[in-house]
Amino acid sequence: MERPRKKLVFENGRVFAGEGFGADADAVCEAVFNTSMVGYQEIFSDPSYCGQFVCMTYPLIGNYGLAADDYETKTPRIGGFIVREYNDSLSNFRAARTLSEVMEEYGVPGIAGPDTRAITRMLRSEGSMRALLTDADTPDAAALEQLAGTPVPRDQVARVSCKKPWRCRTANARYSVVAVDCGVKHNIVRSLAARGCDVTVVPYDTPAKAVLAMEPDGLFLSNGPGDPRDVPEAAALVRALQGRLPIFGICLGHQLIALAIGARSYQLKFGHRGGNHPVKNLLTGRIEITSQNHSFAVDPESLSGTGLTVTHQNLLDGTVEGLENAAQRIFSVQYHPESAPGPQDSAYLFDKFIASIEAFLAERGDRDAEAY
Repeated sequence: MERPRKKLVFENGRVFAGEGFGADADAVCEAVFNTSMVGYQEIFSDPSYCGQFVCMTYPLIGNYGLAADDYETKTPRIGGFIVREYNDSLSNFRAARTLSEVMEEYGVPGIAGPDTRAITRMLRSEGSMRALLTDADTPDAAALEQLAGTPVPRDQVARVSCKKPWRCRTANARYSVVAVDCGVKHNIVRSLAARGCDVTVVPYDTPAKAVLAMEPDGLFLSNGPGDPRDVPEAAALVRALQGRLPIFGICLGHQLIALAIGARSYQLKFGHRGGNHPVKNLLTGRIEITSQNHSFAVDPESLSGTGLTVTHQNLLDGTVEGLENAAQRIFSVQYHPESAPGPQDSAYLFDKFIASIEAFLAERGDRDAEAY
């Protein structure tokens, strides 16, 4: 089937031509790049990419299809894909559908054929910027006018978060965890369940009173899209519950914990996205190869007086990758220890959360015993 002619028009005026796949629709999104060599299904279904065009640096995309069990969310919210070569010849025996079929179902457009190396170098040099994916015959001047007239979204977390609580039960559960859904990935829930947790996933704006009524043993803050300053409700929840429950945050959850306790965040020039980012654990000296996907980071200069200490550091640019207040049983990381597919170097962080819960339960049990 002949693919429609498309083009990408960036805010800086550069234009890249190609062929469309997925949904035949126009879209304005922030363009970012991802250096992962595998895992396009997990990227496609990661809620943290809500409203973003993802330029894949690995040239061949689509060749192993999509498997029913590998989605990170039920409803993909990615803005679109930019790929060098798209291929529908499925090579994986587990493949149930093609990437283009599912993109069309969810209204996600894609473009194949542009020079993804040039796009990546441009974004790396000039920073992430917005682009319009449109028909090839759209005048460039009209495209730039449409770009300038499209407001920057601030509701990405509200778009991807669940609308009401839902529960993932596990056999012979030992712990109860409330997970705040700012765009939670399924493999995070699976990772907690595998460690004996019943997980109740709640909307991002759930108040502290409602969380405490569930009588959880721990609180988890999920990954998600956008600027953490756009989610004051989740930061307020952390502020209300710090010291009352063990708290663990990943990615956006890491930034929200920092903001809740008085630190600041800032936007990176082009973000961190890929499965090969080296991070040093400052507590052990070990180097972890990590999976990352974020545009914002925590300002280390703002941590003074918060009680938070830096536990992990990115070896590429020195940014903060982990925080902890051991006395309050709060810790977080900027990267993804649950990454699937991806390096498993950081899976121990879920075990650390379980150990924190166990210590909390033991201490609470001691207090309850003293009451009698």
